[in-house]
Amino acid sequence: MKVHRLVLDPNTKSPIVILLAEETGVLLPIWIGIFEAHAIAMKMEDIESPRPMTHDLLSNAIQVMNGMVDRVEVVDLVDNTYFARVYFQVKDQRFSLDSRPSDAIALALRAPSPIFVANHVLEKSKIDPIPEGEGDGEAAVDDDEKWTKLLKNYNPPGGREKLN
Repeated sequence: MKVHRLVLDPNTKSPIVILLAEETGVLLPIWIGIFEAHAIAMKMEDIESPRPMTHDLLSNAIQVMNGMVDRVEVVDLVDNTYFARVYFQVKDQRFSLDSRPSDAIALALRAPSPIFVANHVLEKSKIDPIPEGEGDGEAAVDDDEKWTKLLKNYNPPGGREKLN
C-alpha cells in the first residue's frame, strides 16, 4: 500500500488518510486525528519541522540504535477501530509494537518503510477501484468531486456515528 492522499470526510470534516494498493487500485480510507494528519501531510509535502516531531523522534531513536523499521501493517479492525503494528529490528533482534495506524503510517513515511494491510481488514473496509468510464485510473482518484461522491456514499464498518 502507499499513502495516496489526505482528504476531509465530507460529512464529519474529519481527516482521512487514503491508502492505495497500487496493483489492484483498491482504496482503504482510515479516519485519523488532525495532529496525525498534519504529521503525514508534512512528510508527504517534504516540509521539515524546525524541531523533531514525535514520529521523527521515534525514527531517529531507532536509527541511533543501528536499527531499522522493517514495515508497518494495519492488522485488525475491531468495533470500527483500526489496529496497526510497527515491525523493526535492532541488531539481531526483531520487535513489534502496537500502534494506531496513523502513527504507524507517519513513521513509515519517515523511515521509509513499506505499509501493509491485512487481507481481512481490506475486505471489511475497502473501496473498490473507480469503475471504467468514470475516470481514467489515477486521474479518477485525484478528482476532488469523485472523492466527495465516493466518501459520501461510503459506509465505514460500524457506521459513521462511531468515527468521532
